[in-house]
Amino acid sequence: MPSPELTERIEQALADLRADARQVSDSIHARPELRFEERFAAAILSDRLEQAGFRLERGIAGMPTAFRASIGEGRPTLAILCEYDALPEIGHGCGHNLIAAGGMLAGLALARAFRGAGTIQVVGTPAEEGGGGKIVELEAGVFDEVDAALMFHPSDHTRMIRHATASRKVKVSFHGIAAHAAASPEHGRSALAAVIQLFVAVDALRQFVPETARIHGVITDGGQAANVVPAFAAAEFQLRDVTSTGVEHLLERFRAAVEASALATGTDGELTLGSLYTERKNNRPLAERIGAYLSAQGMPPEPPLLTGGTGSSDIGNVSLAIPAVHPYVQVMPRGTATHTAEMTEYAATDEAFEATVAAARALALTGGDFLEDGVFRDEVAADFRDRGPDVPMGAR
Repeated sequence: MPSPELTERIEQALADLRADARQVSDSIHARPELRFEERFAAAILSDRLEQAGFRLERGIAGMPTAFRASIGEGRPTLAILCEYDALPEIGHGCGHNLIAAGGMLAGLALARAFRGAGTIQVVGTPAEEGGGGKIVELEAGVFDEVDAALMFHPSDHTRMIRHATASRKVKVSFHGIAAHAAASPEHGRSALAAVIQLFVAVDALRQFVPETARIHGVITDGGQAANVVPAFAAAEFQLRDVTSTGVEHLLERFRAAVEASALATGTDGELTLGSLYTERKNNRPLAERIGAYLSAQGMPPEPPLLTGGTGSSDIGNVSLAIPAVHPYVQVMPRGTATHTAEMTEYAATDEAFEATVAAARALALTGGDFLEDGVFRDEVAADFRDRGPDVPMGAR
């Protein structure tokens, strides 16, 4: 537990700052921005932090909508992560407006309350929805001097530890030869036929991959006119499995399907690989401490779930590099699915924001423990050193 004085100051700061955090959440929710386009969200968050005395670095890791806000000096360094990108068509159906506002609120409250040595960071991580912003930051060294990273994710239940799959997005394009589809089809080579053949091949492949593997895709370009043999067509797929190794094995099978589809249709196929989202390694001491603070607020966590999870996030890559935690906090009724219009609606409700304040309180108090308590920091470091990723038993 943080010292009584720090706890009291955190509570006062949360009370003072919550109304503004609600405004930030609602504003981001009302102006959804897709990955790497989150200019409004990044600006409203970074401006608030700068006004509170944080040192701002905007456009970090070569991403205009990424930022790092720091206050304090030296080690230990605690980072609180904010996500703020939205989904196509449905907006904030993953509740990233709540992650952003809650992370900002936790960072501001802890910064206002903490008087000791160390550094508090609030890191803006764009493009979680397929762009891998945290991976870009990790590779650019943003987390090199960070001792632990905290965040939370909205959900229909409260759980501190849940398995997450590894995943990789793959863009596939085929190049053929255009021709008039009625007058001279024999002179053409249909790129669309290659894409269709690839989907057929993937359907056949599903029968012969591990039951934990997932392959799903959409056609993103199928040509423009029915009477023209398409010279170009494209699709986007996502490959998932319980481990990064499994995804890479799946990729090799998928690559063969692309090559076979190109050969069968006389076209040329090309793959563009997205970032590999790894499996997750939730730090137990951090997770248990956050869970205790949520329990104290009447939100007891459900037991860890290490099977059945099919979601993926770039927090997994961070968690394999430094101690990190990604708890789920219930903000909507049980059974409500993420990435839906229903969740978009719930992400703007009073109930969801109250749960976000509870999550921010748990993050701030856990952050206070981490900064104040050397024994706790040692426990966090030991768990990171000794424990492997959260994957089903026997997974490879």
